[in-house]
Amino acid sequence: MTEIISRSEVKRRLKRIEDTAAELAELTNSDLKAFPGNEEMKKEILVIRDLKGGARKRQIKHLAKLMRQAEEPLDAIYDFLEQRKGSQQKSSQLLHEAEHLRDAIINEAIADYDDCRQQHRDWEPDWDSSVIDAALRQYPSLDQEAARKAAYQYVRSRNRTHYKELFRITKAAMEQEEIRRRLA
Repeated sequence: MTEIISRSEVKRRLKRIEDTAAELAELTNSDLKAFPGNEEMKKEILVIRDLKGGARKRQIKHLAKLMRQAEEPLDAIYDFLEQRKGSQQKSSQLLHEAEHLRDAIINEAIADYDDCRQQHRDWEPDWDSSVIDAALRQYPSLDQEAARKAAYQYVRSRNRTHYKELFRITKAAMEQEEIRRRLA
């Protein structure tokens, strides 16, 4: 699945990581001992604690950069913040991913619909979707039939109810995968 991410979306994603870094800068010494990040991140958090103003903002940006460059996914850090601090970063990230998947499915459906119209063919409710197929590999509990149907109905009618329904479907699949990941 090749996806095109706009510059605005890239900036929003970077800002969310920066917000997470700012939360990490507030960790106590006991929290820092249990922190799942690497030693470089821990050292950076200790440096940030002593800073004020612009220098602090620069170091938070540097910590965010370290987080982006880390080999391991940030899921462990999000889970840690959620458990220790009651952070909403993980749930916020899940919502944004669900929105992104919904929009990718809708965009592909619109493109397929336009292609069918240009070729003077009927557009079928069971249209082929490489985005849904790729999402199924990542989120096996995704109800692909309901997702195709919701996208089909939205493209045909532009009724926001179907748009919202597709969001609920993608979010539910992501939440199921998150629960499965935590239990494993």
